[in-house]
Amino acid sequence: MPHGGSPSPVTGYCAVDNGAEILVIAVCTMTSPIGQSIERAGGRERVTGALRYAGDLALPGMLHAKLVRIPCAHARVRGIDAAAARALPGVHLVLSAYDLPKPVARYGPIENDRPIIADGEVKFHGEPVAAVVAETEDAAEAAAEAVRVDYEELPGVFTIADALAPGAPLVQEPSLRPSSAFRETNIYNEWTYAWGDEAVKDAAFVSMQTFRFPMVTHVALEPHVFMAAPDGQGGVTIWSTVQHPFLLQRVVASVLGMPVANVRVIAPDTGGGFGGKGYPKLEPLVALLALKAGRPVRLAMTLADTFFMGRRSSCEVNIRTGFSRDGRLVFNRAEATYLVGAYADITARIVGKAAYLACGPYRIPHVRLVGRAVFSHTVPATAFRGFGAPQYLWALESQMDAAARALGFDRVDIRLRNIPGRGEQLVPGDIPVDGIWKEGLQKAAHAIGWGTPLAPHHGRGIAIGIKSPKPATVSQAIVRLHNDGSASVLAGTTDMGQGARTVFAQLAAHELGLSVERVAVFCGDTAIAPFDSLTASSRSTVFMGNAILDACGKVKERLAAITAEVHGVPASSVEVHDGAVHLAGKALTYRTVIEGFYGPASGDVIAVGEYRQARDQRHALGGTASFWEVIFCAAEIAVDEETGAYTIAKLVTAGDIGKALNPAHVEMQDEGGAMIGLGHTMMEHLELDARGMIINRGVLDYRIPTSMDVPDEVHSLLVENADGPGPFGAKGTGESGVLAVAPAVASAIADATGVVCTELPITPEALWTALQRARGAAGANA
Repeated sequence: MPHGGSPSPVTGYCAVDNGAEILVIAVCTMTSPIGQSIERAGGRERVTGALRYAGDLALPGMLHAKLVRIPCAHARVRGIDAAAARALPGVHLVLSAYDLPKPVARYGPIENDRPIIADGEVKFHGEPVAAVVAETEDAAEAAAEAVRVDYEELPGVFTIADALAPGAPLVQEPSLRPSSAFRETNIYNEWTYAWGDEAVKDAAFVSMQTFRFPMVTHVALEPHVFMAAPDGQGGVTIWSTVQHPFLLQRVVASVLGMPVANVRVIAPDTGGGFGGKGYPKLEPLVALLALKAGRPVRLAMTLADTFFMGRRSSCEVNIRTGFSRDGRLVFNRAEATYLVGAYADITARIVGKAAYLACGPYRIPHVRLVGRAVFSHTVPATAFRGFGAPQYLWALESQMDAAARALGFDRVDIRLRNIPGRGEQLVPGDIPVDGIWKEGLQKAAHAIGWGTPLAPHHGRGIAIGIKSPKPATVSQAIVRLHNDGSASVLAGTTDMGQGARTVFAQLAAHELGLSVERVAVFCGDTAIAPFDSLTASSRSTVFMGNAILDACGKVKERLAAITAEVHGVPASSVEVHDGAVHLAGKALTYRTVIEGFYGPASGDVIAVGEYRQARDQRHALGGTASFWEVIFCAAEIAVDEETGAYTIAKLVTAGDIGKALNPAHVEMQDEGGAMIGLGHTMMEHLELDARGMIINRGVLDYRIPTSMDVPDEVHSLLVENADGPGPFGAKGTGESGVLAVAPAVASAIADATGVVCTELPITPEALWTALQRARGAAGANA
């Protein structure tokens, strides 16, 4: 049974002074906050500009840093002349690899392959070769421009074909990965998953196609900001726009050779992350600068600078899928090659997890998928909403449409034929199907008006998305019940706009019988909040939510124990519910119980809660999924075939979310994810010149969806069957909105025009070109 059971009405109480003790009497029945669309904590501050982001913080005596970069993607650094920069007024420090012990320290979330600053060679456009620290930003900027870098530009690899070509320059030195079978190539690694009979390669209909997904960037409106300061005790405190402060804490401690306890990370609420602020970026460098300067140091990126911080992997999927005459999947064979940049970052999880779900949300008896990660002289790929799933699902869902067209099936019907039922096996050796997925597909189809007449030049499409959260993680929470009956929740989760504080307050309020207003949630400080593995992978509601319920349960156990001790009765005779302690027919306020045990205004009832999924070394991913994150997306589009321009008339998502603890938050998450999905579907792509330099940095040149591009109608539907492992049957939902947008829109385009797209983004120019090609082919065959 999911933690928390079923939400029920909460009885409200008021206090009555009975002389020796304060009793309570019931006065009303309050609605549980669970399932209520309570306003997001900090939401108004975000939209009014009142919220203090990392960039708004200033420390006494703070210095400013700027980076020195060179205008190419791959180069050998032959020397750095910083004399002119050091001579400028206000300059405290210029640091390059020449000033550091050899070998230069390296770091990363999985592989320690990224140097703290470019060491002898620049591997991607934007990699810093030196850092300048000065009294003001202007002084630091002037000093950075005064640094002279002697370098030799080298040939680079910027595409999958470049990287895999015979004799291609190696992006990483073999010595960095001596045990890898691929060390003499640009392949980082390969992940192969298979089941059934690999010899099965024929079927009544076989679709064999190649799909391409672009290199895109995050464009969070708040740029990255990093600050660090010596703590005066041999350690360092870091302020960062980071999603995973505890992971950053451990990485920085390792790089600096410090105990973890000597590194404190503070993560103020961020202005969007989408995965791009998940893993360590320049924090180790800034921490080192602060320690060397002996003063706080701040490094603030511009929005254009953030294009150097990370991106989504571009991908090429070669896929061969077989179907029986009755529309059932027979086999699926695919190779998905991801272009991951100069350093590994979190690639092993991105590509490994995407390859693992080679079957998508379908029952496929014979499967083989190879996920391949390829290094290149480009900005390191990192986490991005949906991880590696959107790239692969773009191909698989398009294959479902190809089969429907060839075999004469409705596109919804062919999916219904292949969706497994609850309890059926999806991936051998993992958890079974945990939802009624056919319900979600039918719900989305109905909402888009599937099967009803369409206006001229309109088309409809539908697709399914699926991913799994990171396995084998842990979340810990502290709950403090104060003597006045209010509560504090301490959680290691970062609030980056997803509403974590609000949902956590709702959970604690329900469990302790309080109003949400009497619960305060504190996040984002490794010195205060207990451990959380990461704020990503759509896991926070399930993992941290369950940890909070566990802590609340222990608080109630402690209340019962101290009440029993004070009154000399067995703990079994005391009950804690509805915001009061019940003993011998009397209901005591929390204040009465706490002050009766600790004395007036002295003492809180404190408990630590934990939710953990055990690691399984035998499992390919280190553990099974805790839930399947599944969404159904349907789109209706209108096309101008003379220009290739198209608009989204209607977009529908239906998320299999188990239980919506805060329905408005879930809907906003799905809608936000869908808008990101429209970006890489319709317009977004990083453009590189022949030397590997990004030529469309910044939002003037890099197009993202604006109010002019969003659908005329957006409908976010929820499929709630309380079948998840989280509180009250909840599942995670933060990433699912992005997963299936591209294949749904492409399906609608094919429905309207007959043109099948296999490469993203589908810009008006690309669609117009495809339409002209189709007309030319039709004319030639006439």
